[in-house]
Amino acid sequence: MAGSDPVLLDGHEWQTYFSDFKRSAFRLEVHQTYTMPAEASTVRDFLAGAPRPADFNASWHRTIRDHAAAGRTMTRAKVVRRPLTPYSRYLFEWCIPGNVAAGEDYQVVDVTERPDHDLPEQDFWLFDESVVVHLNYRPDGTQINRELLQDPDLATYLGWRDLALESAVPFSAYRT
Repeated sequence: MAGSDPVLLDGHEWQTYFSDFKRSAFRLEVHQTYTMPAEASTVRDFLAGAPRPADFNASWHRTIRDHAAAGRTMTRAKVVRRPLTPYSRYLFEWCIPGNVAAGEDYQVVDVTERPDHDLPEQDFWLFDESVVVHLNYRPDGTQINRELLQDPDLATYLGWRDLALESAVPFSAYRT
């Protein structure tokens, strides 16, 4: 409802969105760098040239595989600008290939030559085409919070999802 306090999601409450969706989960990723404490050591290892650990992101890959086996889709559209940031290179080399192999539909929207792309500058998850959660970040990529929108304009978010996917290429076809 308008004017009400934001509903911030954390911990188990946030994780239930990934276990409880019934049909689809879509993420629009617009930032070029994310500064996530849980990833700090693996990003550092990647940048130092270390090999990717064999069990890298294994629990997330299990989540993706379980949803795919149950007929639920997980789709992500990653907005990029060339040259790729070190963090985006980390995603492309260490993270995304395993997600795709596990069953996530990962799409890349390169806006390098399209500054007027009409996509928002807001990361979000859209669950079952009915629940919207904003992922709010500082300019350095540090997450501020996750905010459940109480009365989202679903047509706007579905439109952004559709625009991103129409403008995207599958990760496997993207060349930097």
